[in-house]
Amino acid sequence: MVGAGGEPAREHPGKKSVPEPSGVDLARVALRAAKEQARARGAAAQQRKQARRGGGLRSGARADGRDPLPLGAAINRLITERGWETPAAVGGVMGRWPQIVGEDLAKHCVPLRYDEEPDERVLTVQCDSTAWATQLRLLAPQLVARLNADLGHGTVRMIKVLGPGGPQRRFGPLRAPGSTGPGDTYG
Repeated sequence: MVGAGGEPAREHPGKKSVPEPSGVDLARVALRAAKEQARARGAAAQQRKQARRGGGLRSGARADGRDPLPLGAAINRLITERGWETPAAVGGVMGRWPQIVGEDLAKHCVPLRYDEEPDERVLTVQCDSTAWATQLRLLAPQLVARLNADLGHGTVRMIKVLGPGGPQRRFGPLRAPGSTGPGDTYG
């Protein structure tokens, strides 16, 4: 056997002789390397060209992030991107209040607000009488468990129950126009 450069190929005992690449094989390897380099240069040039055109965002037959979305999917995406999952879920609970607490309790107790602070997470509920406020205070632990099962663990830590809001207090049955109250004296 003759190796590259006209020298005889050396054979090692116990090993098959591996012929050195010939001219045709070397040409194939060089051609393959040149094609890969050309592809890399072409891809880099294409990226620069797209960057000059405005990022290479172009319409096409396939779906991408710029396609119109159904309204529900767009709202869900917005809620997720902004981190509004908990407030939206609690707002949904306020809309489904009668189904969660029952019709009787929902007629007399209304959720007012939800404080989302991580230390608090308090749902404030106002009742139309002190009897219903007392009833809701007794049911509060069960209601918190039910809300957390619906919304996720730890979403509501406490329910703050407010009694009925009475009329504004007036001092005395008779009032003079422009008086400031019981401390208003002559002279």
